[in-house]
Amino acid sequence: MKPHHRSFFVMLALVVQGLSGCGGNNTTQPATTVDAGKADLGRYLFYDKRLSGNGTLACASCHFQHLAFTDGQAVSEGSTGEFTPRNAQPLQNLNYHTTFTWANPSLLTLERQMEVPLFGENVVEMGVNDSNKAQILQRIASDPFYQSKFSIAFANDPNHANPVTWTNIIQAIATFERTLISDNSRYDQFLAGKTTLTDEELRGKNLFFSEKAGCSECHNGFNFSDDKFHNIGLYNLDGKGAYPEPNRGVMELSGLPQDMGKFRTPSLRNIAVTAPYMHDGSVATLEAVLDIKMKNPSKPLALTPQDKSDLIAFLKTLTDSAFLTNPAFADPFTQKN
Repeated sequence: MKPHHRSFFVMLALVVQGLSGCGGNNTTQPATTVDAGKADLGRYLFYDKRLSGNGTLACASCHFQHLAFTDGQAVSEGSTGEFTPRNAQPLQNLNYHTTFTWANPSLLTLERQMEVPLFGENVVEMGVNDSNKAQILQRIASDPFYQSKFSIAFANDPNHANPVTWTNIIQAIATFERTLISDNSRYDQFLAGKTTLTDEELRGKNLFFSEKAGCSECHNGFNFSDDKFHNIGLYNLDGKGAYPEPNRGVMELSGLPQDMGKFRTPSLRNIAVTAPYMHDGSVATLEAVLDIKMKNPSKPLALTPQDKSDLIAFLKTLTDSAFLTNPAFADPFTQKN
């Protein structure tokens, strides 16, 4: 076994242990099992540009590990040059989410969500369509490396003689993504009694969980997200809370006026490295995010400059440096043999 392969499986074993009960939180996480063969295969597929229609874009092209698997852009560029209308979301602790997109409550699994960037036509991201699906599968199936990986990952599959299918590709990538666990921030270590926070960070923590700030009303649980959809007052084009088309939140799908501007509550884990913020990447800094919350017409926050500084200090304790540099999640094609 090559050194970086062995490293991946060692790290995966640790991840699985963490998935069974992620520490550093006051919430109980569900036990989870991970298929190591599928996760290993999924890691390669996640970083492989051959999965896109024109061979120029991988999942990882819009999800960089050092940015908590965001891309640092307001919106992302697809394989054909079109830009997505929404900001690339982080990929962390996905097993503990119940919703997976900014504004589509109906996509309740990673596998269903993944069909959007792969096969979507408005806008084109990966650019997989009926005219090139078979060609892309052939790129993968003809590679002896992948022949071995798929045989291992899907040895018990009823179709094990021909395992390179889109269903299996999606399943493998989703399995890898479920191993992307972030639970070792300074705040997690603080809860576990392994470190201390500064006075500023402690004030920020207390304010975050207080009624005054009310942050934890929506940003709660292991992921600091309720996974629900809210209008936080980012736009008010008509004096009635209207958002610009075609980015009006859940309303784009439901057609219901009460869903105007409703977007999913983002996780705050690693929030310091995932700028720019909001569904459209229109807010550059955490300071600016708090300014917007202070102007929310339905529930404005009353924060002093010291309050803002304290809150941001606390939010920065949610950065998990080990997650951002974990070699088990890195591009396997660039790791040395």
